[in-house]
Amino acid sequence: MTSHGRTAAIGTLDEPRTTPHTGTMQAVYKSERGRRAVQQWCSQALAGADFPISTMALDTGAGWIQLTSAGTGRPRILMVPGTGSNAAAALPWLRALSARWPTTIVDLPGQPGLSDQYRPRRARLAWYGRVLEEILALTQMDDVVLVGNSLGAAVALAASSPRIAARALISPAGYIRLTIDPKLASASAAWLLRPTVDRTRSMLRLFVASGQNPPETEVEWMTLVAANCRTTLAPPPLPAQLLTDRAQRPCVVGVGEHDRFLPPRRLAPAVRRSMNLDLRVLPKMGHLTTPEHLDGVANLIAEVVDPPRS
Repeated sequence: MTSHGRTAAIGTLDEPRTTPHTGTMQAVYKSERGRRAVQQWCSQALAGADFPISTMALDTGAGWIQLTSAGTGRPRILMVPGTGSNAAAALPWLRALSARWPTTIVDLPGQPGLSDQYRPRRARLAWYGRVLEEILALTQMDDVVLVGNSLGAAVALAASSPRIAARALISPAGYIRLTIDPKLASASAAWLLRPTVDRTRSMLRLFVASGQNPPETEVEWMTLVAANCRTTLAPPPLPAQLLTDRAQRPCVVGVGEHDRFLPPRRLAPAVRRSMNLDLRVLPKMGHLTTPEHLDGVANLIAEVVDPPRS
């Protein structure tokens, strides 16, 4: 990937990057109007953050990539969010993690957010891994802990760089194929066919533990995403040898007790077999990490950010 090595403030929403793409690339947005709606939501959410944040954009071989940071000092955490997410949608993560460590969240290109809208049609995980490696090189982040959530965990595993000190993977894609039960498949199809707030809320109730309600901000965001963005299929498992190689650096893997996509009974053997790690099960949590679970997630991450000294 070529790199221009420049950083700049993010441009206006009316001026998307116009880098030519071949037929191997696909835009995440269904229309220009959809892009504007999604990026306006993200910009407004970041502007309304009730804690100090900063933003910057990197000019990379994958286009402009937005980084959003909080906390003081040299970044220790680089978080990679899941499918359809970004820093604006993951502000609770940024608040919780930056209270303990300087933290940066990347808006992945080809996902809804403030980065370039294009992604490859094939071999996406390898491409995203190279994108993350370039981000680390351009920002000169060293001794960084990658925190990956869902798709972001698979991206964190796909990236190989000497700048990576450790990984913390939450509800991680990349180990097994996701489980889609009939109830979840039906709710997802209805949501995609005609996204309304009620349909989104009904679907997201399957992403949290029974009896819990998804955050209304998440409901609003995912309704907007379904209306304006193309879906992204769940990533396949990563090659076994790659996972074995990643086990050479510290890593912690956690999943919600009630995760319907990645049931602990299926995920635990795969994590043990591929990386010789015990899966950590987070109580009362589904696939969606809601604000009330972030303290527990941060404690899990702390095991590789601030490991006890022997």
